[in-house]
Amino acid sequence: MTDNTSTPSDEAAQNATLQKAVIVGMQPGQPARVIEEAARFARLLRVPLVVAHVDVTRFVTYEDPDGYVHSAPIDINFDAGTAEFEAVQAEAARALDGTGLTWTARQLVGDPALAIKQLAKKVDAQLIVVGTRKRGIGESIREFFTGSVAARLAHRQHRPLLVVPLQEPVPDEQPEIWTE
Repeated sequence: MTDNTSTPSDEAAQNATLQKAVIVGMQPGQPARVIEEAARFARLLRVPLVVAHVDVTRFVTYEDPDGYVHSAPIDINFDAGTAEFEAVQAEAARALDGTGLTWTARQLVGDPALAIKQLAKKVDAQLIVVGTRKRGIGESIREFFTGSVAARLAHRQHRPLLVVPLQEPVPDEQPEIWTE
């Protein structure tokens, strides 16, 4: 089951049905292992799964007292975030088809760690699942300026956090993790 939350009352009603959910942070093209691990824990805990994609090209302008978030684009390319969210929804649907899980997809905006933290608070999530970042110079530079989403979640909220490796482990004898 997927849906797009579009109004404050819809979101509040949906949040009520998602209490104690497992939240998984997803990006387009991310290895399926991340959502598979999240689905495994949702089944074990017998709770819904919330697939969260954070559109970093938008920022929060203000939040209503009921928690509904209003946002504005940083860039004039409005379709980029929508296309990414649609890709995440399609990947989630393929991965979760036939699992019997109750799940939904949410488009969040702004800083990934803060957006996921806020969603976890709204649904009183039992677990947050994220993937490690890809190795490479571009990701190293991004992390230098923004920090690791997993590390920031681990230090800025109280819920358990599962970090799923996206690539093969770096051998112990390799001194540098990011050689590119």
